[in-house]
Amino acid sequence: MARVGFARWRSELPSGGNRYDDELAAGLRRLGMDVREYPVEGPWPLPGEEDRARLAELMTEERHWLVGNIVASAVPELLRRAAAEGRHVTMLLHYFPADDTAMTADECARLAATEEEAVRTVDRVVVTSPWAAREVAARYGRDDAVVAVPGVDPAPLAAGSRADGEPPRLLWLGRLSPGKDPLTLVDVLGMVADLPWVARLVGPDSVDRALTDAVRRRARQSGVADRTELLGERTGQALEAVWAETDLLVHTSRAETYGMVVAEAAARGIPSLVGAGTGAVEAQTAGATFPPGDASALAELLRAWLTDPALAARWRAEASAARAGLPTWADTVRAVATALAR
Repeated sequence: MARVGFARWRSELPSGGNRYDDELAAGLRRLGMDVREYPVEGPWPLPGEEDRARLAELMTEERHWLVGNIVASAVPELLRRAAAEGRHVTMLLHYFPADDTAMTADECARLAATEEEAVRTVDRVVVTSPWAAREVAARYGRDDAVVAVPGVDPAPLAAGSRADGEPPRLLWLGRLSPGKDPLTLVDVLGMVADLPWVARLVGPDSVDRALTDAVRRRARQSGVADRTELLGERTGQALEAVWAETDLLVHTSRAETYGMVVAEAAARGIPSLVGAGTGAVEAQTAGATFPPGDASALAELLRAWLTDPALAARWRAEASAARAGLPTWADTVRAVATALAR
């Protein structure tokens, strides 16, 4: 296939999905493919009739399509029409919209139903982790999903707090949203308030002001506000500076298809604590897992890491040793290119 249309919805805020799509489009072009990007705007995955009409018109532009599932999951009827017209569609599944805790129960149920129809309709499905492939098979009965794990760029080994003799530095990285569950982190920090540490929450914090205020309020109530920093969004060198000073990533997300921030930590030799049973586990190279939302279990793990130098050293050594084997974006692109060529 020499040419493909890429229908993608782009978040206004920095996101793993944006990064993945950007790297993929650029990488496919480097392989010689003519990738035509078609931005899809609107309140996806809950589009209005005008949004659907615009997408229907857009899809007449190309014979071969790669469509992000935040769009495709909502419009199985347009995918059926495309198939009837002889168009070939590959769905790129970043996450499961029906798992989004920001949506109502009715919206989640409707999206689960339409995404199942969409997955069964398209020619191919590309997912971002083996976990997601298993979920697609379990939820929708399709067992041929192609896995294209996100890549990670080489990064310098994080010096962490050892470089300046400061207390251990914890990092929570992501958009402050209910699904990312920052409140559990704050509860955990209160449970280990007797130990030295500094925690940084980094990521867009303007989307859900009520949640951001709740995080600050709970930190004050737990007596850890002076050691819990909400830094807001950081990108580029400002984010790199945070990474360089980090000792441990604490990832409290309730549901993940993959854990790109966990992989970014791994690239810097930083171990992590992540939710068991989520796709984030597959990005983890060192650390431990806990039941998502279980503050007591997470606090126990964090206390062990903070008080056991041998454990902390072992996790760091394991993370450092695994850096050379991490997937690259070239690996990601080749997997998707192979799927598109089928």
